[in-house]
Amino acid sequence: MNENPKSETILQLAGERGMVRPKDLKELNIAPVYLQRLLAKGQLVRSGRGIYLLANADFTENYSLAEACKRVPNGVVCLLSALRYHEIGSQNPSQVWMAIHPKAHRPRLDFPPVRIVRFSGPAFTDGIEEHPTTDVILRIYNVPKTIADCFRYRNKIGLDVALDALRDCWSSRRATIDELWQYAKLVKIATVMRPYLETLT
Repeated sequence: MNENPKSETILQLAGERGMVRPKDLKELNIAPVYLQRLLAKGQLVRSGRGIYLLANADFTENYSLAEACKRVPNGVVCLLSALRYHEIGSQNPSQVWMAIHPKAHRPRLDFPPVRIVRFSGPAFTDGIEEHPTTDVILRIYNVPKTIADCFRYRNKIGLDVALDALRDCWSSRRATIDELWQYAKLVKIATVMRPYLETLT
């Protein structure tokens, strides 16, 4: 236990909300210096600019994904974050990549950092897996859909990332040619992916 009641309030707030920010303390008339003291003592860790988390919290590797799904309930984890979840390729994104409908309001989040892309039609609704966690269901695109999306968004994430993901997916037998081809056609990227798929067979 911390002897200082203000520090205790900060730690309790971080536990309840999953994070604490300087502006949260302003509402409680607590000086931001207490954040620095808890940081120095190792009771808080800094996750991003102005974002502090409990150092001893039992966060799983998918904590940020779960938080993003809670805060963007109609979103779907995609692209680099989906690759990371499925353990394909070598990407370790600093943001949670999420797809939302073209007409959906763009979420405003300060935690976790989220990168929004807009998918429409079957490209948005098809290929979604649901993985229950303790307090939210992770909605995330399956492996072959994610690979196709990476080729579709190669200008944003890099063709080398898409190719690395495709090779890793194939060598680890995470998807068949038929599944990859199905989603390549779904997201209208078949012409681009065709030569790369042909080298696999």
